Amino acid sequence: MPDVILSPSSKPVIAAAPATGRGSARSTLAAIAALTAIRLAWIAAEPAGLYPDEAQYWDWAKHLAFGYYSKPPLVPWLIALTTAIFGNGEWAIRLSAPLLHAAAAGVIYAIGARLYDRRVGFWSALTYATLPGVSLSSFIISTDAALLPCWAAALYAFIRAREPGGRRWWPAVGIAVGLGLLAKYAMVYWLISAVAFLLTTQEERRHLTSLMAAICLALALLAPNLWWNWTHGFASFRAVGDNAHLTGHLVHPRAFVEFFGSQFGVVGPLVFAGLIAIVLRPTALTDRAGRLLAFFALPTLALILTQSLLSHAEPNWAAPAYVAATVLVVAWALGRGWRGWLNAAIAINLAAAVALFGMTDALAAVGIAVPAKYDPLHRLRGWRHLGAEVSALLAAHQGLTLLADDRELIAALTYYVHPHPFDAVEWSPVPGIADEWRLVNNIKNHRGTDFLAVTVHDLVGQMRPQFASISPLATIRIRSGRDGGHTYHVYIARDYRGEPPAPHAAATAAGDSRRVR
Repeated sequence: MPDVILSPSSKPVIAAAPATGRGSARSTLAAIAALTAIRLAWIAAEPAGLYPDEAQYWDWAKHLAFGYYSKPPLVPWLIALTTAIFGNGEWAIRLSAPLLHAAAAGVIYAIGARLYDRRVGFWSALTYATLPGVSLSSFIISTDAALLPCWAAALYAFIRAREPGGRRWWPAVGIAVGLGLLAKYAMVYWLISAVAFLLTTQEERRHLTSLMAAICLALALLAPNLWWNWTHGFASFRAVGDNAHLTGHLVHPRAFVEFFGSQFGVVGPLVFAGLIAIVLRPTALTDRAGRLLAFFALPTLALILTQSLLSHAEPNWAAPAYVAATVLVVAWALGRGWRGWLNAAIAINLAAAVALFGMTDALAAVGIAVPAKYDPLHRLRGWRHLGAEVSALLAAHQGLTLLADDRELIAALTYYVHPHPFDAVEWSPVPGIADEWRLVNNIKNHRGTDFLAVTVHDLVGQMRPQFASISPLATIRIRSGRDGGHTYHVYIARDYRGEPPAPHAAATAAGDSRRVR
């Protein structure tokens, strides 16, 4: 039964913990440690290569700055730390991801235990750690992996700061929010939730001044990134706006349905169904703990649902909402005596993770090739082979600078080509600055340069007017699964002249993969 008794009008009353409660913290730690150890072993053994965004973050980590074209700097800083200690292997690049999610799970235990009891804390931590989205994010280093522990820490500090004698926790709120903003600008949603919660709760409004002070501390931590944006034309903020893509027709029911359906996969079918049940019959939101958690879950989810309706939304964009939502759903389920339901939810989520990461490779080991469209990791495969082929071509044609016609392609090649071509250049028929390569090493600064051009879109007709000559060199076919893969055409492009692209080139390249996530 709950250790914390809450009502809409009362302060939390801390009851004595049950005798078995003392073991909950140790049980939580043991469960998180075991799951994290499995994930660490998996990233060390997994044969799939880096996702192109991971390779991009690694490249950024080799050029440390206070900001980058599409993201704030915390993830590249973390990669710089882990690779400085353990080298540049794929597992070292990804090392912080499972550790960050383990930290988030530990803080979620503390949130559940503080608002309810240790039992809620234990099941909340275990449920969060086994969410399918968390399993995926523990395998691929991403901004979400850095954001979620900051979000959880800020929420826990916020809970403690509002308690009697808790003023010393407000600086912790500011630090956690500031680090979260350095991880991903979506931390702004946390601030929206916090301000809304205080403004709409009369007895909480007295904390507004303290929250404003915490926000000032957060902005002080973010200041170097703000300065970087100021000196780079607010590149990161413009990239966020480009991602929103709020232009043209602003009603997309299909995108809304797709995003909504994807959330059953992100947090598991039973967990998301539980959240829907709470929203439809919000009796769980009548106590102060449930109401607080709802403020840090539902507004973010509502904002991203609205974004999906107006344009599009990636499945992971609502991930921060599930820090509080996980505790809310677990408390709701345990309050109804549905521990078996939680066991089933966790079992389903773990089975999904095993299928996600193990099924394709297990079938391949017995000679069964899975079609690429059914392989969730197909975009991670083939890069090593491509890198080896391009490395050989560069070695055979000394003096050429690597050029690629796609952001993901240049990111992957920068990592998988040896020696690493940190001077690689991106060519695009679309004018303007759309990624980090065009921001810091724009092709317009390479007039007269000879390139080894690796193309996936094969827009050689648009490239020809910009070079004195282009001659075909090789065709590289990379297989992925039974029927997937890409064909890359390689050219020697000499004497870049810099003429503008053909007028129709932007439309020709509209379907490429340059969208920054």
